[in-house]
Amino acid sequence: QVQLVESGGGLVQPGGSLRLSCAASGNIFRISTMGWYRQAPGKQREMVAVITSGGSTNYADSAKGRFTFSRDNAKNMGYLQMNSLKPEDTGVYYCNAVGVTKMFHNFDSWGLGTQVSVSS
Repeated sequence: QVQLVESGGGLVQPGGSLRLSCAASGNIFRISTMGWYRQAPGKQREMVAVITSGGSTNYADSAKGRFTFSRDNAKNMGYLQMNSLKPEDTGVYYCNAVGVTKMFHNFDSWGLGTQVSVSS
């Protein structure tokens, strides 16, 4: 009932920037928490950043000072600004959203991911 679509990934050189977007749609009443997760080749998915409905954020140590997570509650959108990218930031980035539908059912949805590659 709730779909997430990520966009904005691509190939960038070390030191470059990318802005990822996550668009949530469907029978949404409220999104409580949005998150960005990364899965590097051969590794488990890991949290990159999460944001609450009030705008409070939490970042992985590797993302602190370089990434900024923001959201537009009215549009059900989330944005991850990634600066000073490093090769170790390479991976598939997934958006996650937790909330309540208009039928007052809880949801915990994931997008299909967007590839970020950092290489010279």
